[in-house]
Amino acid sequence: MPAAPAETALTTTDSTTDPTADSATASPGPTAAALAPGKQPPAAERVYRHVKHAVLERRYEGGTLLTEGELAEATGVSRTPVREALLKLEVEGLLKLYPKKGAMVLPVSAQEITDVVETRQLVETHAVRKAVPAPPALLARLAELLERQKAQAAAGDLAATAVTDRCFHAEIVRNLGNDILSRLYDQLRDRQLRMGIAVMHSHPDRIAKNIAEHAEILAALRAEDAPLAEDLVHRHVSWFSHLARGEAR
Repeated sequence: MPAAPAETALTTTDSTTDPTADSATASPGPTAAALAPGKQPPAAERVYRHVKHAVLERRYEGGTLLTEGELAEATGVSRTPVREALLKLEVEGLLKLYPKKGAMVLPVSAQEITDVVETRQLVETHAVRKAVPAPPALLARLAELLERQKAQAAAGDLAATAVTDRCFHAEIVRNLGNDILSRLYDQLRDRQLRMGIAVMHSHPDRIAKNIAEHAEILAALRAEDAPLAEDLVHRHVSWFSHLARGEAR
């Protein structure tokens, strides 16, 4: 398998372009801006971002075998930081390591989809119900994200669209002020992005529907209609399990 070229974008945490970070979660770690001028992130961090970025954007598909040599060449580092990065990604559930062979990108399973959807419904319906009456700052932030998502979709940037999609929901969860729930929700982040990008590729018509449903959720919050907002969120999240199984909605 030819190695993918290293991307300079992997050293940024701009939530509009980098699927390894979003503005509604805790700081993802060292960034290019936080380092001294002219310096790159540590070697293991560069490999970690390169592989994670490629997995989340589906450039490394489920079932792809990645070798240390290919990744070392792609990122311009030795094999030692490659091993360190792969171990971290295995802990995060994105890869499975095979001694002397490399690491395989784990495909998204039907059970994983079911688990993510169920958890999202529990957290997000509770969060949107408690958000009413919504503070002006939350409404303004959601409106901003909605416009950003429209622009990204129009530009055909599916990865950025998926990140902003996730940020929209995360802002509502963060509004609760419940750190435990926020941390739980943040643990779903990579799975949400990976699944979201996959569905956008396979069902591009769904992008416009997502945006329309976000607009409906925002309108329900503005109208202070908690039951409607909760129902909209539940139906919005539920579509994912249907489409992931090949069912039209």
